[in-house]
Amino acid sequence: MRIFPVEPALLRKHGTAYIDAVNRLTMQAERAGIFPKLTSKDIRANLPSAIRNQVIRDARSIHKKTNKQGNCPILRRRAYYVNNQNYSINSNSVAFPVLMDGKVQRLRVASRMSERENHLLASGKRGLLKVVEKSGKWYVQVSVEIQTGQAIGDSTMGVDLGLKVPAVVVTSTGKTKFVGSGRQNKYIRRKYSSRRRKLGKLKKLSAIRKQQNKEHRYMKDQNHKISRQIVNMAKEQQVSVIKVEKLTNIRQTTRTSRKNAKNLHNWSFYQLQIFIAYKAALAGIRIIEVNPAYTSQTCPICGKRNKAVDRTYRCSCGFHAHRDRVGAINIMRQPVADGNSLSA
Repeated sequence: MRIFPVEPALLRKHGTAYIDAVNRLTMQAERAGIFPKLTSKDIRANLPSAIRNQVIRDARSIHKKTNKQGNCPILRRRAYYVNNQNYSINSNSVAFPVLMDGKVQRLRVASRMSERENHLLASGKRGLLKVVEKSGKWYVQVSVEIQTGQAIGDSTMGVDLGLKVPAVVVTSTGKTKFVGSGRQNKYIRRKYSSRRRKLGKLKKLSAIRKQQNKEHRYMKDQNHKISRQIVNMAKEQQVSVIKVEKLTNIRQTTRTSRKNAKNLHNWSFYQLQIFIAYKAALAGIRIIEVNPAYTSQTCPICGKRNKAVDRTYRCSCGFHAHRDRVGAINIMRQPVADGNSLSA
């Protein structure tokens, strides 16, 4: 939802204070080896007390992740978080607490909300609100908990992700679909890359960022469209479970040609999988991660491993198909990786 603040400098100041306070707490906790018991009075930041409490919650959450993953992240992008008890939203404005002249005041900001955003806010339980600035424009992002649907049927779907074909889908009902155009995506990336190189020679940094943002928006839009087609097909085929490949180390394990290496590192596999996951969740369809090892080399009929020639897979048993279709079939049949399903 876009907002139109009269005093953007005030929001920038609060966003910087918020992120600095979170980083300071997480680094202190990392040095101490434990997250201390704190109240809003213990937080040294020019923020309302309700926001300082949110700082503590965010820092504690980051500290827990640090213990599991072993590295302490430093937040760099300015943001301002408000919990669901301290903001209000109506059709044309958003209100949340800020500190002005040493006093906590409720700042009301004009906003513009799409019909879809209005429907989502009305149909679910509101959570955390985030105030962010992107390319000079201001937005609020609100997490919404929505009751999921109920899947009809017991079919299974396998999804194989790739570069030349962004997604190949196979269902246990025998349907196959190739979704997206890798050739078009490569063309768009080359076009924006060429523009950025020319702008770089002219030292036009602002124009370079705008071109990069345009490219990111295009790829995000493509991922939304691909994930929507996949989930729509799942509903049509009465699929209750969608199996996707576990993406850990995909950039290290995926074989690709030298000319496709850059596209491999640019393509947002994880974003596409997240889009599939949340759309599937709304339809009541489970998402399960499976081990993708050898899924494009194993024959679905006899189990023998063969390497595909170009994009065509052939086995001595007589089976032949598109390599990515073979991968999708085997992903559909794979057991769950590590016994865990992907959170939507």
